[in-house]
Amino acid sequence: MRGLSRRGVLAAGAAAFAAPAAVRERPFRAARLTERPSRPNILFIFADDLGWADLGCYGAPEIRTPHLDALAGQGVRFTHGYAASAVCSPTRLALYTGRHPGRLEAGLLEPIPGPGAGVGLPVDHPTLASLLKQAGYATAMFGKWHCGFLPDYGPVKSGWDTFFGNMGGAVDYFSKISGNGETDLYEGEVPAESLEYYTRTVSDRAAAFIRDHSEGPWLLNLNYTAPHWPWEGPGDRAVSDDLTRRITEGQEQGQILAHNDGGSLGTYRTMVEAMDAGIGQVLRALADSGRQDDTLVVFSSDNGGERWSYLWPLTGSKGQLNEGGIRVPTIVRWPAAIGGGQVSDVPVVTQDWTATLLDAAGVEPDARYPLDGHSLIPYLLDGAQPPQRDLFWRMRRAGALRRGRWKYLRVQDQQTRHLLYDVTADPRERANRAAHEEDLVAQLSAAWDAIDAELEDYPTG
Repeated sequence: MRGLSRRGVLAAGAAAFAAPAAVRERPFRAARLTERPSRPNILFIFADDLGWADLGCYGAPEIRTPHLDALAGQGVRFTHGYAASAVCSPTRLALYTGRHPGRLEAGLLEPIPGPGAGVGLPVDHPTLASLLKQAGYATAMFGKWHCGFLPDYGPVKSGWDTFFGNMGGAVDYFSKISGNGETDLYEGEVPAESLEYYTRTVSDRAAAFIRDHSEGPWLLNLNYTAPHWPWEGPGDRAVSDDLTRRITEGQEQGQILAHNDGGSLGTYRTMVEAMDAGIGQVLRALADSGRQDDTLVVFSSDNGGERWSYLWPLTGSKGQLNEGGIRVPTIVRWPAAIGGGQVSDVPVVTQDWTATLLDAAGVEPDARYPLDGHSLIPYLLDGAQPPQRDLFWRMRRAGALRRGRWKYLRVQDQQTRHLLYDVTADPRERANRAAHEEDLVAQLSAAWDAIDAELEDYPTG
């Protein structure tokens, strides 16, 4: 099956829903292998706040992402890939546990605000990393964790052998200072220092890990903070110096890093392109290791984009359950098992990748913590029908459920509003069909309520 890896083509300049003819994407079709490859290396790459159309292969008009476009051309590009939440921490919890974020107290925080929150991913909860580690995988994470703070929580406590990165949300790309004025960078659980551009640093670390683990199998979570604010490209050290000074001096504590007084489309472009270059560096290390064909790579984002993102034709953004807040670029490549140059419109969500990666590795989930995600391996490798199930989202003031082409959206403001959209024909969610499909709205609302009843309650007040 190694020849399959040569069938992908560069996917630059693709439109958001259909690649141009020159790209020659074809509808997905499984290779139907007579024997499944076993125990692949696993590389899961998370972008942070990357918008639906911020990559060339999803229609970005200005941003150039040749390495991610090539990754899509060598694998499968999903046009209906979703994050588990419209904000950071819940989606990361969903990936690490394979379950709805609301099954954990930490998943109710949108996102976990800081060390004082006192909650996180419980260390006794099985994770993607701990389950693979028990099966003989080396495990590593480089970059953003944001699922709880030391001393009670952290990647090393939850199954990752190696960790270098930040525990919280945003950090300055050079000084690594967080919004509370503390430096947030750790080697394992030991405070670390680095003044280099963070996107480049975590790429270097990931590439070095791959070079040092040529035998495998391994799990590598590469969690960029890009293109999350503050708005700093590789050449913006002076911007970093100014923000760091203002934070250190205690000006508007907690707000400066959000950088509401900075940024531009040009800066955002450099941030995404720096991430793409770093991913190219990591993928070159993988190719040089001789294990490219035997490595399952997934790329996604923790939620939709915000201030500077290109989201056309979607509406909404980070923090909202409209499509722009949860539909994200999603790419999978596994040359030993999946042909390139393909596109799939099957709806998939973060938790599905947990189930898929465990299935690919031949590892059973912990029966005490049933997965909410569904493995895509039968669909991707065997040509089976994709999972027939509802996709579910819940936030404090909104909820959503997708069944087939229909998306039910519940918004709680002065009163609860029930909306219904055909998101295949109407991705902008402009034609509310609720009044025309009252029975369907009732069915989807009841299905949402049934899942909601299984989850932790939001604190009152």
